Amino acid sequence: MSAEDVTAARPAPAPAAPAPWWPALGVLVVLALGAATRYLDKNVSTWFASSDLAKAIEYPVYAIALGLLGNAVLTATGVRERLSGGFLTEFFIKTGLVLLGASINLKVIVTAAGPAIVQAIVLITTVFLFTWWLGGRLGLDDKLRALLSSAVAICGVSAAIAAAGAVQARREQLAYSASLVIAFALPSIFVLPALASAFGLSPEVAGAWIGGNIDTTAAVTAAGAIVGENALAVATIVKVTQNALIGVVVVLLTAWFAFRVERRPGAARPGAGELWRRFPKFVLGFVAASVIATWYLTTVTAAEGKAVIGVANDLRVWFLILAFVSIGLEFRVAALREAGWRPVAVFASATVLNILVALGLAALLFSGFTVE
Repeated sequence: MSAEDVTAARPAPAPAAPAPWWPALGVLVVLALGAATRYLDKNVSTWFASSDLAKAIEYPVYAIALGLLGNAVLTATGVRERLSGGFLTEFFIKTGLVLLGASINLKVIVTAAGPAIVQAIVLITTVFLFTWWLGGRLGLDDKLRALLSSAVAICGVSAAIAAAGAVQARREQLAYSASLVIAFALPSIFVLPALASAFGLSPEVAGAWIGGNIDTTAAVTAAGAIVGENALAVATIVKVTQNALIGVVVVLLTAWFAFRVERRPGAARPGAGELWRRFPKFVLGFVAASVIATWYLTTVTAAEGKAVIGVANDLRVWFLILAFVSIGLEFRVAALREAGWRPVAVFASATVLNILVALGLAALLFSGFTVE
């Protein structure tokens, strides 16, 4: 055998693994864009003092816009995927929401919990079953139906991730579902606050509407922040109430696929341990932060309490800015083109139903509710 043959017969070397510092660079990109967002948030209204539009624009708008711009630049330069390990959207948003709990008096959470639970149960049941039914009518794969139904009915990407584990979905199905969630959530951040204003909704009803139908917790927080602090408080309570039901839905999906769809013999029934494993733990942090802050405010003067809560609020804004920047950086158009029109039609139809049902429930359950 010639030397050339020996060389040709050798297997090609495996591609080098990405350097471990790429995710660190990704975090630096997020921090840099976050700092730029904070700078714009503090200065644009001063630069354009005569513009009502400039005064109305809140930090989520700048953060998402800069994230999308960074996404385009990093994609064009071919480094986005290597940096993506540093786009810690889930960590940033959950930390921000736990800190948000410190600024919400426990009385507000307890008062709003009743209607929020009713809204969550009715909304999740209605939207999930409709999405599952329509997906079946259009011939979607059962696993993709489960991911889309969970995402649009509960809380977007987090629900899709949990459902993917329950039904053993393929990675590309999860990526597609996540991209759909983001594609529909981004315009909702700006459209729903505008509609709430046009409809003359109170901040509390607007917050309940936003929290009930926007699919991602990050987008709910962004839209709520645009409407105002009261709307943000109610929107967060409604959304975390829905988040708390992820575990229930996922356990039901696990059982349904194990014993009805896939019919695997000998599969163990999911128990309380599985429910706890899938429960979104940051919800407990949110409530705990509110309990601690509510107690703390009873032990100090009003001025001292306001100063401490102000620090927590500032940290919350920073973490949410980083989360919104990461959302923009993670958005993928290509995944939306890969599965054709049917999943898009299912998701769009379910979103319309979600908007209508959530609006009715918010007006019914939160009319007259006030954040003190």
